[in-house]
Amino acid sequence: MKRITVIAGAALLAVAATACSGGGATAPATGTASQPAQAAAGFQEQHKGGTLRLLAKAGDGTLDPHINYSNGNWQIFQALYDGLVSFRKVGGKASYDIVPDLAEQMPQVSADGTSYTFKLRQGVTFATGDPVTVDDVVASFQRIFRVSGPTSGTFYAGIVGAADCVKKPAGCTLDKGVVADAAANTVTINLVAPDSEFLQKLALPHAVVLPKGTPGKDQGTTPIPGTGPYKVESYNPNKQMKLVRNPHFTEWSRDAQPQGYPDEIEYNYGLTPEGAVTAVQNGQADWIFDPLPADRLTEIGTTYAEQAHVNPLAAFWYIPVNVNLAPFDKPEAREALQWAFDKNAMVKMFGGANVAQPACTILPPAFPGHADFCDFPQQDLAKAKDLVQRSGTAGQEVAIVVADDDVSKQIGEYSRSVLEQIGYQAKLKVISTNIHFTYIQNSKNKVQLSVSQWYADYPAASNFINVLLSCASFREGSDASINISGFCDKDNDAKIAQAMTLDQTDTAAAGKLWGELDRELMKKGPIIPLFNPKQIDFVSKNVGNYQFHAQFHALLDQMWVK
Repeated sequence: MKRITVIAGAALLAVAATACSGGGATAPATGTASQPAQAAAGFQEQHKGGTLRLLAKAGDGTLDPHINYSNGNWQIFQALYDGLVSFRKVGGKASYDIVPDLAEQMPQVSADGTSYTFKLRQGVTFATGDPVTVDDVVASFQRIFRVSGPTSGTFYAGIVGAADCVKKPAGCTLDKGVVADAAANTVTINLVAPDSEFLQKLALPHAVVLPKGTPGKDQGTTPIPGTGPYKVESYNPNKQMKLVRNPHFTEWSRDAQPQGYPDEIEYNYGLTPEGAVTAVQNGQADWIFDPLPADRLTEIGTTYAEQAHVNPLAAFWYIPVNVNLAPFDKPEAREALQWAFDKNAMVKMFGGANVAQPACTILPPAFPGHADFCDFPQQDLAKAKDLVQRSGTAGQEVAIVVADDDVSKQIGEYSRSVLEQIGYQAKLKVISTNIHFTYIQNSKNKVQLSVSQWYADYPAASNFINVLLSCASFREGSDASINISGFCDKDNDAKIAQAMTLDQTDTAAAGKLWGELDRELMKKGPIIPLFNPKQIDFVSKNVGNYQFHAQFHALLDQMWVK
């Protein structure tokens, strides 16, 4: 998933990062499962109430969970929607665990691994008061394809009938792929082949269950009723999102969907980063989504150290390179980009070595399948300029598109300067964060280069390589084409399929193959990795029970407010 995150600038981060490395009086230590004893009903009631006030520069796109693919709203969706299964709602490594959610228990899986049967819980309702039925489940899986969701051709392509649904979304039925038995209150999902990651994919927002009457098109700013403890009362992506309690919610599983603490959650948009930090310091707001301004880091890392939390991320910032547009349809021009950028300089722009490290690979360090190689170890402008000349593209016009947050703008301006130095006529195009991600995905906008980020949906190499660079992830003319590079290589796809099959039986061999794929893709150059970030959450003194979820980052509805 995509997210704009953490720090801008390079101001005195050693002291800030050291001071921010732990929890403090208002929260448990970062990265640990938070105080399980405090989940007791009495403790929960003691801390319920109030309004949690969140800040971001702008809304994070559509409210439609089957379409949105960015962390801002994915965090919010955790309090609004449920799937058949979910990631455990706790901090630390346990947040990778898959637990039953709308299903009353984990599914029965056939001996060959191609059939999953889920029995629905009784008594769960949508925010409308209508009960969740097996028909809602079937309709939701049909809708994933009917709205051409960004992962319908990757995560859910293994469902029987999905191939036809990808080709003809409007007529998708999945009649043999997702089968309901109303009498038994079960839904069976049939796959064309075993998929060791299937339950993780079902735990993502793209597979949540919505009412069967939900229209088969992007609902934009119109809230869709969910099953979680909150519902969206209003949403204006330029002003505010307001969440209130879902009056029909009763906690059925604290692991899967715990009752939230605040009575209301207000997400206000438009304040400058400087103003946002001041608001949190003064207790006028409780949490900031956007990058923290450089000139406030030392202050935050010393005076407000107990309110800051640093967390490692399975993520990278990168430049998607459009392989279908000049000049980067030439391999030599793409290789030139691999040598062109000083990634250490970009790390400094982001905040320094304490919060980021240069990236040589697509797969992050310590991630499944990561191979420790660096074929483009340092900037070499002379080599880059020579490759541009050899490609025959010198002097061509190039534009790089970035979001309007301070970090992206700084990286964009630096990149524009480098492109000029290696022989191009370069310009920078800055657009609103609210539309940046969908804009750079749509091939109709003819984006040659952009700056983006990718944060793992779950811990699997395919979540980077298959999602970002497979043919199935490229949808021409769509705002939901996560393969921003437009890269499609049948040999690459075949190796992806081989690695995913190997993951079923031999994870070591699969890991080796993923590493080899990573290296091959770096040579082909559809993506330029820049750096691997960490995240800093800055919260007010009014906030308790801060927890960091490996998948969805801060568990916002599990914070309580004093």
